[in-house]
Amino acid sequence: MSEKHNKIWYRAARTIAKAGQLPMAISDTLIELLQMIMNQEEANFISIFKKPSLNIDQIKEKTAFDDDRLNQILNDLMDKGVVVGVPSRKSGIMVYRLLGPFPGLFEMQFMRGEIGDKQKKLSKLFDRLFDEMSEGTQKNYENIVAQFKSFPPITRVIPVEEEIMDVPIDKVMPLEEASKIVDKYNNIALVHCYCRHQNDLLDDPCKVTNERLNCFLFGKSAQFAIEHKFGNPISKEKAKRIIDKASNEGLVHKAFHVHLKPELDEEAICNCCKCCCGIFSLFWKGITPYHCYTSYLAHVNEENCISCGNCIERCPMEAIDLIETSAMVNEQRCIGCGVCVHLCSEGAIQLNRTGNREVFVPPPRLKTT
Repeated sequence: MSEKHNKIWYRAARTIAKAGQLPMAISDTLIELLQMIMNQEEANFISIFKKPSLNIDQIKEKTAFDDDRLNQILNDLMDKGVVVGVPSRKSGIMVYRLLGPFPGLFEMQFMRGEIGDKQKKLSKLFDRLFDEMSEGTQKNYENIVAQFKSFPPITRVIPVEEEIMDVPIDKVMPLEEASKIVDKYNNIALVHCYCRHQNDLLDDPCKVTNERLNCFLFGKSAQFAIEHKFGNPISKEKAKRIIDKASNEGLVHKAFHVHLKPELDEEAICNCCKCCCGIFSLFWKGITPYHCYTSYLAHVNEENCISCGNCIERCPMEAIDLIETSAMVNEQRCIGCGVCVHLCSEGAIQLNRTGNREVFVPPPRLKTT
């Protein structure tokens, strides 16, 4: 491999890493991933993204391509899940966003539910990349966890809807019911759960649900996914039925907002389990803190608790312990998802509304051999 070739791929990897939400070292694994996803011309092209988002006029200033060739390379990169292009809400001018490794590239590579040799190899490479990230965090634990405290939460946890008390809600707060979020949007795309699909490709299927088509994109993100064949349009009614099934299976509803700001529109809802969800996995593998927005906190009524342990088993954050004859909630770890409430046969747990709060749980310290 020539020195020029090496420089192109190293620069592409560095550009992709900088576009992401997580601190990441440039490794051979990351470069190999990118080489499977795009060609060398595309790798060279993405180095123009000195900042993650550029509009079409800015891109034209940075390249020598004519309009036809530029449109072709941008469309190819969008089809490959490297770049997302949507019209600006204000001007209508096309804006192209380079995706980081996670969240970003990871989701797009598995969103279509493809099962070929390429996807199987990608799943192993991403798994290796996560192992490298875990090793990096564990070796530099204090410094990296301190860095994460300055990063915004990636998700907002939406509680199981049946368990929300009917109380007045400040109008500036985001919607707290998944069904009302669905009702906001005329454009909804149903996509494969990328996290479960990656685990399927690794021969480690989900232990909670057999459902794979249960993630949603909204608005312009949905239009992009449908246009580039990452997902299919779905009605509001069918989306709500899928969300209801996810609630009954004990999955956690998570909303992703534009620019990670809860005051802005939602662009996705995922229905997540502890064993597959990428964000839960990053936490349990000792890579990143669990950092989210939530508005609720679980509380146990000790008189009604029969110490069955079901809530302890199903809590994705292991925030519940059995103390003497009753379950007890660790408020510092509770993400207010309502899974424990919904699955408690005795009605011994309720969700109390706290107002918008951040939960920040440092990743576990792992034993190294």
